[in-house]
Amino acid sequence: MTLREKLLNDLKEAMKNKDKETLNVIRMVKGAIQLEEINKKRELNDDEVVSIISKQIKQRKDANQEFEKGNRQDLIDKNNSEISILNRYMPEQLDSNEVEKIIDEKIQELGITSPKEMGKLMGALMPLLKGKTDMSMVNSIIKEKLN
Repeated sequence: MTLREKLLNDLKEAMKNKDKETLNVIRMVKGAIQLEEINKKRELNDDEVVSIISKQIKQRKDANQEFEKGNRQDLIDKNNSEISILNRYMPEQLDSNEVEKIIDEKIQELGITSPKEMGKLMGALMPLLKGKTDMSMVNSIIKEKLN
């Protein structure tokens, strides 16, 4: 079963169970997927769907930072709830130790020694880590290791 099919099945379940929050979140994701499919003129694969879901999670996390400044706990709670729903569709996330190990291996493999080569390293890491961890965390770990 593809991720897209899983989303559609969960959409139907949310309708049957009258779970409005899950229904709204899945509809937003479905809309983003359909928009991307229209732009690309083809059906998206699972990796592309994961990428869209990842963007949705990032948007909510960014919004939470703004809500904290505005002292809006109600909106923060709503976003956190939506993030937990979206996380159901993400691949299993790697912990920071696993990420560091992968980064160390790539640094050794590519022979990277200076921060100037960070782009080369990120290019090699993206296919391995995208959707499996927060890329901003990867970025900060690499900066720490190369400096």
